[in-house]
Amino acid sequence: MMRWGSSGQADDSFYQVRSDCSQNVPSTKFKIKAGKTLSVRKWHAAFTREGCLDIASVLSRIQRGGVHPAIRGEVWEFLLGCFDPGSTFDEREQIRHRRRIQYAIWKEECKEMDSHVGSGKIVTAPIITEDGFPIQDPLVLLEATSDTTQGTSTTTGSNSNGIEVGNSTNPVMDKQIIDWKLTLHQIGLDVLRTDRSMVFYEDKGNLSKLWDILAVYAWIDKEVGMSDLCSPMIVLLNDEADAFWCFERLMRRLRGNFRCTQQSVGVENQLQHLASIIQVLDPKLHDHLETLGGGDYLFAFRMFMVLFRRELSFGDSLYLWEMMWALEYDPGIFSTYEETGAETHKIDGMKPKVKSIRQFGKYERENMKNGANDDDGPVPISVFLVASVLKENSPKLLQEARGIDDVIRILNNVNGNLDAKRACAVALKLHRKYLKKRTR
Repeated sequence: MMRWGSSGQADDSFYQVRSDCSQNVPSTKFKIKAGKTLSVRKWHAAFTREGCLDIASVLSRIQRGGVHPAIRGEVWEFLLGCFDPGSTFDEREQIRHRRRIQYAIWKEECKEMDSHVGSGKIVTAPIITEDGFPIQDPLVLLEATSDTTQGTSTTTGSNSNGIEVGNSTNPVMDKQIIDWKLTLHQIGLDVLRTDRSMVFYEDKGNLSKLWDILAVYAWIDKEVGMSDLCSPMIVLLNDEADAFWCFERLMRRLRGNFRCTQQSVGVENQLQHLASIIQVLDPKLHDHLETLGGGDYLFAFRMFMVLFRRELSFGDSLYLWEMMWALEYDPGIFSTYEETGAETHKIDGMKPKVKSIRQFGKYERENMKNGANDDDGPVPISVFLVASVLKENSPKLLQEARGIDDVIRILNNVNGNLDAKRACAVALKLHRKYLKKRTR
């Protein structure tokens, strides 16, 4: 799977791009650097014989050079809090087993409500009306075994795989089930648009796995879920249940972003933090944006929602994410629990074994030292990353932006040109500078 160049660095062969898309996809800037990138050897050496992980040494290495793609999935499980670094191999195996059983239970619940879950097919058109009546015609599905990527087979009765679809006329009475079924086709449409330039998704089985995970997640957490954030988990973790739990942990961090009402936008809190940071660190730019009608910073909405997935190549976005998670790592994160859906399912009952401040990420240590945590916890490093993008483009924004459309155009030009490591370094500098100015 891995090809090595003469310099000893791996080519960008882990996340291959389809040849017909290569011209439109930004090239990956991430390079595997000996002595900086967390290597397979260093990762394995960080465990004791019983399986306890020296998380401090791992964080230090990730913060310097990211994670080798060959071990990304298992490293991310720790970064996202799936496992306590102080746990043993046996303890983690027990937790993994319980989680896989729990996912299988939830998936079976969903399959009983709609037979497309787990069938290898993706629903891409409404299958139910808002008052609970099944829609018999049309029903659009993507066959996992099909060669087409358009997902346009219209079916009633039985489909080519013998699965009964669209032939029930009994209305659904449960409001929760109706609401869930109403989301399935939208999930399908999102899945068909996600990372389609990647060779990985030429395998329709991978597409259906992505749809299944999002469909199950939509059942246990009614408010959130996004294919752009779930897709990397499918790519990195072979087991569907393991990918689901990694995604579930990520959504615990981000679920507030997705809560939108008529009165407020889900990311409004982060946008307000961003406005405060720019006002302190670059008042001239803040005043200019306010003059243009952009004082609400809604033009940065997408960066927060999908964590720079659109601004970077696939590989570079993964590199940025792991750098962020390592910098703001809190060893207590794995034990926190947030309800998902109508019921509480707490299946990992261990307590974190925190030994020293070195087990916290560099960004989190800075927050602890300066007392920067508020009632909602610390400001996510993603806010300072967006601030770093604005600061880097400040001269251009001041000179060329005559309206919000110009602001969006200038920021869109960042796509493919953002350096993940540099962005993190600038974000840390802005963070320190902001904390100093704020405490004066």
